[in-house]
Amino acid sequence: MKLYIKNMVCSRCKMAVKSVFENIGINLLAVELGEVELKNDIPESQKSELLKNLRAFGFDLIDDRKSKTIDKIKTLIIDLVQNKNSDLKTNLSEFLLQELNQDYNTLSNLFSEVENTTIEKYFINQKIEKVKELIVYDELSLSQIAYTLNYSSVSHLSNQFKKVTGFSPTYFKNLKSIKRKQIEDL
Repeated sequence: MKLYIKNMVCSRCKMAVKSVFENIGINLLAVELGEVELKNDIPESQKSELLKNLRAFGFDLIDDRKSKTIDKIKTLIIDLVQNKNSDLKTNLSEFLLQELNQDYNTLSNLFSEVENTTIEKYFINQKIEKVKELIVYDELSLSQIAYTLNYSSVSHLSNQFKKVTGFSPTYFKNLKSIKRKQIEDL
């Protein structure tokens, strides 16, 4: 049995969700971003406790098909930006088509309808948040950040950064008061 979990976007989320299930005695086969595979069905007596405990950590169960698809798109994009951006050998639409085996136009229309933003804007916002993180860490040059996140040039990164944040990357680096957004708030 598979359950789909909303707002599960990082390895710490996987650990937290695994802990919630284990604490109430539910046996797991696998925990992946956005989904949990169980050995057995969950008894009704444990479902409400599970939901309460998941919500305490900011997670929720996803029931309908549209929400599952949207959550899968978000999870794929977040994982791509955070862990695998240099692995992207095609464009985003082709990547999602391959991963989800669904027509990109259908995915795009559904995402826009439910999230009030496009998949592309969501992807760009995720990349900009990663750029902010890397700028704040101050371990990579802007050129290295552009390469790491698959930007065609530093100029492209800078233009996109300024369009989204209103600041140049250099100005942002000098502003310590601007806080990064949490992934789930994008």
